[in-house]
Amino acid sequence: MEAKQQKYWILVASKDHVKNGIAAGIIQACHGKSAPLKRMKPGDFVIYYSGKQTLDKAEKCQEFTAIGQVKDEEIYSFQMTADFCPSRRNVTFFAHRDTSILPFIRDLQFITNKQSWGYPFRFGFLEINQADFDLISSHMLLKENV
Repeated sequence: MEAKQQKYWILVASKDHVKNGIAAGIIQACHGKSAPLKRMKPGDFVIYYSGKQTLDKAEKCQEFTAIGQVKDEEIYSFQMTADFCPSRRNVTFFAHRDTSILPFIRDLQFITNKQSWGYPFRFGFLEINQADFDLISSHMLLKENV
């Protein structure tokens, strides 16, 4: 039997939405779609990147704003409003500091075009390698996690 390969994911959301997710212990991806969440397995790691502070405003954030680990197999729907029922997944979030992406652009392998460094985030969800995860997490995680 093949051993499960742990994976590392980046999700994209505004910082205000990320902080709401941390408080609830959940993640949502790509405006509530279930397909990205189905690619994740328990034990996989997730990092949120926030290009903006608030969803419908222009104020830049450009930070990694959450880091955690997928808890279980469950993907479930949550009725937020009468016409919005996003898919969610439970995550254990770690104590962290929000961390600017700017000092790391040169060193992150998933950013191949350093001039257009925001391009990989355009779909709201991407898999990264362990080296990139280790670089980001080494600056985000607080000592109590180690």
